[in-house]
Amino acid sequence: MASIEEFVHERSPLDERHIHRLRELIADWQLLSDLSFADLILWIPLRKDFKSWPTGYVAVAHIRPTTAATLFPLDVIGQEIIYGEREYIDRALSTAEIIRDTQPGLVGDFLVKEETIPVSIDGLVVAVISRHRNADLMRQPSRLELNYREIAHNLYRMITEETFPYPEAGSLFDPTPRVGDGLIRLDVNGVVSYASPNAQSAFSRLGWIHEVEGSKLGDLAQALAKQSPDAQEESISGALTGKSLKRVEIENAGGTISFTVLPLIAGENRIGAIVLLNNLTELRRRERELVTKDATIREIHHRVKNNLQTVSALLRLQARRIDDPNASAALNEAVRRIASIALVHETLSNTQDASVGFDQVLESLVTHALELSPRMNELRIERTGLFGSLDPRIATPLALVITELIHNALEHGLAEEGSVLGIHVQSEGADIRVVISDDGVGLPDGFNVATSPNLGLQIVRTLTENELSGTLSLISDENQTEAILVFPNSK
Repeated sequence: MASIEEFVHERSPLDERHIHRLRELIADWQLLSDLSFADLILWIPLRKDFKSWPTGYVAVAHIRPTTAATLFPLDVIGQEIIYGEREYIDRALSTAEIIRDTQPGLVGDFLVKEETIPVSIDGLVVAVISRHRNADLMRQPSRLELNYREIAHNLYRMITEETFPYPEAGSLFDPTPRVGDGLIRLDVNGVVSYASPNAQSAFSRLGWIHEVEGSKLGDLAQALAKQSPDAQEESISGALTGKSLKRVEIENAGGTISFTVLPLIAGENRIGAIVLLNNLTELRRRERELVTKDATIREIHHRVKNNLQTVSALLRLQARRIDDPNASAALNEAVRRIASIALVHETLSNTQDASVGFDQVLESLVTHALELSPRMNELRIERTGLFGSLDPRIATPLALVITELIHNALEHGLAEEGSVLGIHVQSEGADIRVVISDDGVGLPDGFNVATSPNLGLQIVRTLTENELSGTLSLISDENQTEAILVFPNSK
């Protein structure tokens, strides 16, 4: 969809401030459409400067009500009209006043009443809103409809007086409250003069069985919030007087309700406020479930890590009691592999999300491997590149693979002195490439990783192919040996 700038490029004197303000209006005008039970269209005059009569108008935005059926099944955005074609739009532009005394006209099969509202910025009318309502549905309005329309008219007047949309609203409308979720109208003293049926129902969910109208909203909300031990009772009563733009959330055993307070202003005087209600009970319940679930998962990882450490300790004890050096070495290798898995679970138990910061894991793997090497003082480590965060599904097998490759390099790839162990990580599109190199004696003639009887390499090859969906290759020359691992990053 084209932007406002594209519609008016070199055809309007609007500057960045004007367009920014119009965007703010469009962001908030679902409220206006729902209160009006009307389609709203924003028209920008096409002219060379603000002193010139426009040659026409272009529609740059269109909103449909959620409280009534739309009168425009097809979007009118981008539609252009010439000056003089729509009398009420011309009058709103020229007089800078809201045009309400209009006669309904046929639009398709509907009798439609069009009213127009000038949009003023810095004292200049920069756009016009046309409001389109079904005239047949306006003849016997309910009390709800009368209150909604009166509130809408107050807000339209605020547009002409440049006090709506509220410049300080910011993220107040996130999540966006809807008129249909519940609306309360306050007088200048903060007393409820009207509460929609859905607003009354929201209070009933919180445990209020009496009539809402006639009560001070702040006192009523504070009385309900007293049932919640976490409520900040001192701020609730003052925030819901309607004097300023506020968002307040109260919670008790019945649920969680958000109140968005929008002051109504006429000139320089505050004439009351409207309060939009939003039932957040289910949203907050899900948030608490997620927090509990995350904490439970972290606790599980912590316990798994502890259990793995216990298994490692038992295997170490067993290794010390075995006289056969081959059996003892096999148990110690199992201890090393279990320790690699435990490191991943330890990292997951300390993280706040579901990913593994693998660079921290790699640091621990290298440290642990060097501690087990009898010639660690002769080694120099060269590291380049970072893994970043990885999916836990690949972090565990990757930790085992890297552990085996580092151990293999330390065991078979040490030179006489000044040995270098290289660990190089590189992203290649959607893949990650890991190279672990050493400057030792190299691979024997005719070596084939696929047929090697080495248990460590068999584990590496199996995990690489089955768990990482990657490839492993070992190459060697007179200077160094490289184990090259390539696998897709599925984070």
